[in-house]
Amino acid sequence: MIIVCHHCSSRFQVDDQKLAGRRTTNCPKCNQEIDTIPASPASAKSGASLGGSPATDSKRYRHARPAPLFEVEAGDQKLNGASETEKLVQMLAAVLGKDTQPESAAAVDAVPWKQRKVLVCTAEEHREKIARLLAKDGYQVFVALDTEQAVERMREKRLDVVLLDPNFDAVEQGAAFVVREVNVLRPAQRRRLFFVLLSPSMRTLDAHGAFLNNVNAVINIKDADDLVGILNLSLRGYNELYSDFNSALKAAAI
Repeated sequence: MIIVCHHCSSRFQVDDQKLAGRRTTNCPKCNQEIDTIPASPASAKSGASLGGSPATDSKRYRHARPAPLFEVEAGDQKLNGASETEKLVQMLAAVLGKDTQPESAAAVDAVPWKQRKVLVCTAEEHREKIARLLAKDGYQVFVALDTEQAVERMREKRLDVVLLDPNFDAVEQGAAFVVREVNVLRPAQRRRLFFVLLSPSMRTLDAHGAFLNNVNAVINIKDADDLVGILNLSLRGYNELYSDFNSALKAAAI
């Protein structure tokens, strides 16, 4: 049996007889406890066959470089998402159990007091435009300049949304490594991540294309000007789909 460590991405072969009756074992490389369940075909296609990622191949003396937070200029109305006043109002409303905003699509879209964290993995030509649009709408935006920054930020497991352009860090096969990080997530973790493909050729909100690419939504890069509205609409539908499930688990919507 070949097992993939979800901590360091190492692959190693283990005798099936030695694992009889055991659900976990220790990785020989990082010594972390891992499941003995074999990697899924989806994981093998997009990740395990690529070898070590740029993050795990880093030398020990190098510090990890997760994707940095996107900063909006001081002249804009909103800095890095919602303003401090808006955050305070939202927190007070949550404590008092009252909604101070009108019943609108925008009010239903986001969970009060909690900014959605989004990782932007795109080609340089689209990077700043997309990050700026998301930040102005209240998202906490992290922009990956290369594969290492994307992988390191994703492994913190605190993201709500990942936007991926197939041309992201093409020299280092950045898109393949980002897909691998998504595919190795456990089902409970995967449900908490909204994965979006920014396609240069597929139709926006093509459900069949999203299914084939193992993503939650597809947005054509030509529709970048309307990206925030499309993303919010898709997230609303996703949260409605899992509303009963999240309620049973007492989990907040994305």
